[in-house]
Amino acid sequence: MEKEAIFEFLSAHRYAVLATVAPNRAPEAALVGIAVTPELEIVFDAIESTRKIGNLRRNPRIAFVVGWDADERTMQYEGVADEPGGRELERIKQAYCAVWPSAPERDMWPGHVYVRVRPKWIRFSSYKLPYEIEETTF
Repeated sequence: MEKEAIFEFLSAHRYAVLATVAPNRAPEAALVGIAVTPELEIVFDAIESTRKIGNLRRNPRIAFVVGWDADERTMQYEGVADEPGGRELERIKQAYCAVWPSAPERDMWPGHVYVRVRPKWIRFSSYKLPYEIEETTF
């Protein structure tokens, strides 16, 4: 799948289900608001005390499912998370705030962080006829 098509699909969605791994190796999932950059990075915000932040700090490999609505199309996305600082933080905050304008209000909350996820593997699936499944590795 072409990068532009992936970006278009991800950008059309504001929420994703995030999967992380708990300390006992159990899976944990959470619904998060997302934004996507032209580099196909997914950005979300959270509070440091949440399970998802603790989990990704121990194991930065995480996964998302984006889509699943009435059009029967989904995107599975596996990547590596980090919490950048400096110019990179400002860049991802700008992308996130373009989708979620109220996000800067949460910057005042103790422990508020922005997370960037860089893709490693993406699978697009369309379950309407004709079926379509495409995988992309980065």
